[in-house]
Amino acid sequence: MARQFDNREKLADLYYAIGYYRRRKGLSQEQLAENLGISRQHLASIEAPNMNRGLSLELLLNIATVLEIEPYLLLKFSPEK
Repeated sequence: MARQFDNREKLADLYYAIGYYRRRKGLSQEQLAENLGISRQHLASIEAPNMNRGLSLELLLNIATVLEIEPYLLLKFSPEK
């Protein structure tokens, strides 16, 4: 029987982290999306935690590169709750 995984909270934190580090770098969604070669709408749906829009590992690495941070910072991010 397959295990059930619930990663919603971790994914929400990841999507929140992308927005947090984007704003910290002073970039708009449009600017970051342009640097990544994706639409602003795609980025907006990634940053919206309740949208549960998946993103590839490659896109995650590209986001970290554009934001000039190590990828693990996005994955270990834990906003104050």
